[in-house]
Amino acid sequence: MFIILKESLKYIPVLGPGMMFYGFIFLARNWTKDKPRIAHRLQKLKSKHDGPLSGSSRLDPMWLMMFPEGTNLSNNGRRSSAKWAEKQGLADFHHELHPRTTGLLYCLQELRGTVDWVYDCTVAYEGIPRGKYGQDFFTLWSSFFEGRPPKSVNMYWRRFAMSDIPLDDADAFSRWLRLRWAEKDDLMETYMQNGRFPADDAAVTREVESTDDKGTGSRGFIETEVRLAHWWEFGQIFVVLLGFALVAHLIGVGVTAVRELVGV
Repeated sequence: MFIILKESLKYIPVLGPGMMFYGFIFLARNWTKDKPRIAHRLQKLKSKHDGPLSGSSRLDPMWLMMFPEGTNLSNNGRRSSAKWAEKQGLADFHHELHPRTTGLLYCLQELRGTVDWVYDCTVAYEGIPRGKYGQDFFTLWSSFFEGRPPKSVNMYWRRFAMSDIPLDDADAFSRWLRLRWAEKDDLMETYMQNGRFPADDAAVTREVESTDDKGTGSRGFIETEVRLAHWWEFGQIFVVLLGFALVAHLIGVGVTAVRELVGV
């Protein structure tokens, strides 16, 4: 999986270096600077590679995740989004920021022919009052070190065929994307009113035990629990990085020892 994120996130202690090592794409939100970075990564993602055993040429399976809004939802973000919408003569959203189209359109155009579907995920965190924002309630510190993560993370997934998305007309694509975001805004309103997204009758369903007063799982929803198998599992993402650091350290020690032996 490759994730496109704003550049400031790579400076988060511990997590930032881990994300850089795994090839996440960090953007300065300046298209002149960002386009070469994206183009370099997309060229690798859409290139076929020969299998070492089969000898066949194929594309590597991958997910590319991006956030078209360009930033997280906050008071400042909402004000900026509303101001931009007013300037453009567009209706503002109640729960969403207006998406930026340039980067997403470029990615889809470049990946056309190698990707069949675009998946959209609308996310809602339990426990956030109307008009408030997740960053004010749940942080990395509160979630990982204070034991106060969201009680539940609710997701509504949709998928769109690449062949149905107007990729050859920037204006048509902007209209298509804004319509999708208006639908996402309606989904969030449904969640705020009911504490759930709309049911999907086609979803794989099962009855699951619930510890809250809603009882067992309802048809049209998939409910599951995600947890670490071991408390130290989170650190596994840095194992390879630490391995390289150890090798570099041993090489450095060896070079130092050789220099001392030859009197350099």
